[in-house]
Parts: sequence; structure tokens; C-alpha cells
Amino acid sequence: MVGRVKPARHGKGLTDPGGLHPPYNESRGIEMHELILGGARSGKSRLAERLAAESGLAVTYVATAQALDGEMAARIAHHRQRRPAGWALVEEPLALARVLREQAGEGRCLLVDCLTLWLTNLLLADDPARLAQEREALLECLPELPGRIILVGNETGLGVVPLGELSRRYVDEAGWLHQALAERCARVLFCVAGLPMTLKGDPL
Repeated sequence: MVGRVKPARHGKGLTDPGGLHPPYNESRGIEMHELILGGARSGKSRLAERLAAESGLAVTYVATAQALDGEMAARIAHHRQRRPAGWALVEEPLALARVLREQAGEGRCLLVDCLTLWLTNLLLADDPARLAQEREALLECLPELPGRIILVGNETGLGVVPLGELSRRYVDEAGWLHQALAERCARVLFCVAGLPMTLKGDPL
């Protein structure tokens, strides 16, 4: 059910546009935009889920994965099982900016997991222009979004240059995207072996 909110289970350019929301508001709890990066199995998703749960805000999980094979279906099921039952869910593999605009609000937390799969989906889309369009839409809307936004992405630029044109393009696109998002986020965290390091903003 792409792009639709599912009810909670069981009832429950690189210029900085400025205008970031204040990182703290006593009436609604912590509200900010933050980027969490890390390698595979680094603990980045668990960290993002913990921060969302601790925020005290109404949480909507924005999932970009598509169950195109059995292995990915199992990964999605694992993520679903560990998420709190009271969180809402939106599944959207491509139109991320549109979903964020629709769902963001004061006193709400949106957790996007993950940018890596979203970028991959766009690289493989039938329309070659879709990636640039969706990327610019995300960068344009992010500073305007109210509430707390937590973005999760894989850091893939620490290893050898991959073989294959598509793989190299993915690494380039991911690196450029992360740089642009880091400029627009109040906090950037990097996870290694389950341990977060603060690259920008207030430490945990």
C-alpha cells in the first residue's frame, strides 16, 4: 500500500537554506532534523528507533524498502517485529519528499529508514530523471518541515571503489546526498559497532 498511512498495529546544490527548527521546545519535547549514518549492521537503525521512542512524540515510520525477494521480505518482517506497536507506518519507495510534507507536524517524529534503499530504488527507476527530481525535492522541503525528522542512511564511501558503473554511481550519489543532508540537519551521528559518534550538533 504505497504512500498510505497504515494504522498502528494492535490499535495502538549544497547551499544551506537555513531556517532549522530549534532543537528543543519544552512544550513538545525535543524536535530537530538529524541524519544517522553507519555501515551495515552498525546499529544505526536501532539508534534511530531508540531516539524516536525517547522523543515522547507521536512517531511515524517511513519505510522505503520493497519486498522484491524472500531475503528482503525477511528483513522487513524483522524490522516490523521490533518496532513499537503504537507507531504509524508509511511505505513509500520513491516519493519521499511528498510523504514527509504530508506527515510532518509539530509534536510529531518521522523516522525514515532508509535513504540507501530510497536512492537505490530511484537509480533503478524507469525514468532516469526521477532521481534528480526526488533528490532536489527532498533537499528543498527538509528545512521547511516542522517537528522532528530522523533520516537513516548507509555510509558506503569508506571501502574500495566498487566495480561496475551502476555501483560507482550509487556510491557517488550517496556521498553527495549525505553531504547535502548533513548541511541541512541540526545533528549528524555516525554509528560503528553499535556506538554512536556525534559529527555535528549536540552529543547524545
